[in-house]
Amino acid sequence: MIKLRLGVAAASSVLVLTACGGSGTGDYDWSKAPDTAKIAEQGKDLPTYGLAPDWANYGEVVKAFCAKYNATCAHKDTDMSSSEEIVKFDAEKDNPIGTASDIGLMWGPVAEAKGVVPDYRPPSASKLKDWQRGKGWVATFVGAPAFVVNTDKVQNPPKSWQDLLKPEYKGQIAIKNPTSSGTGQAMIVAAAVANGGSVENLAPAFDYFKKLKDTGNISDVKMSEETLEKGEAPIQINYDFNGIAQKAALKQKNVNVDVIIPSDGSIWSPSGLMINKYNTSKGDFLKGFLDFVLSDQAQDLFAKFGARPIRALNGDLQLPADAKANWLPDSAYAPVKEIEITKVNPEQIVADWEAKVLA
Repeated sequence: MIKLRLGVAAASSVLVLTACGGSGTGDYDWSKAPDTAKIAEQGKDLPTYGLAPDWANYGEVVKAFCAKYNATCAHKDTDMSSSEEIVKFDAEKDNPIGTASDIGLMWGPVAEAKGVVPDYRPPSASKLKDWQRGKGWVATFVGAPAFVVNTDKVQNPPKSWQDLLKPEYKGQIAIKNPTSSGTGQAMIVAAAVANGGSVENLAPAFDYFKKLKDTGNISDVKMSEETLEKGEAPIQINYDFNGIAQKAALKQKNVNVDVIIPSDGSIWSPSGLMINKYNTSKGDFLKGFLDFVLSDQAQDLFAKFGARPIRALNGDLQLPADAKANWLPDSAYAPVKEIEITKVNPEQIVADWEAKVLA
């Protein structure tokens, strides 16, 4: 249920990409509305990158869109980080395979600058704020970096970022690597805001994690549902909706898990969907799908997984009670702030983590 974020090399290689011409775009006109009569044929198969069916309920979202147009959509995903997805779209421009990818929203402007997404905004993008949309990408849902704790193994769960520094948590905390993980990059921004920083000033986060690393509290154990269950890494910093899904799954095994929003602050971190400019053979399908993820139906499916639909956060969508059944209580999110996360340069996070925390 947790989207892996691999590929340190890709995070750096994306730096050297340049905006490319339309060698894979032919005469296709991305500015036109999709021809819906072509969606079923173009949707027979759906190879995606970093858009796993169990990531925030994307499997059900894809099924709903394909059912609408009677497309079979044999969905096959290859797990990748946001930076890897951008590199892959560019590398395949002469023979495009990938169609669409989930990205941490801070990577949307990067994808646009590298020229791998089309000059197309779906009609539904009008429901978003300016910073939540771009050419060929839109925000979809948000998560809040939180502490996911096996309370059978940790009797006194941490409530704040400052709590994580306590000696009692030595070797118990697992995180995603910010050099290769969108979850890890969101964690950096959340910690920065909680420690007095901002999207323009992430320095407090690197100071904080250097201190946390030096305490020995960060574990080398891989962050996963399995290591959470076994207590090998009983405290993990993850998105709230992933923690909610893990809590439900481990409850079936009589393992008790709490999902805790840090009392000293977190952020709403949006994910987004981007489509491949070079895959013009599926252009109408991709235009339609980019529009569909912001529909009431798709936003409801994200909510049922535990993620907050971006339109609900914006106050544009009223969800039924059953769609919010898996959410934490609203009161838990009092410390969570909305920020303009597309002002963050994720490539700089990679460089600063290596220079200021790992060095």
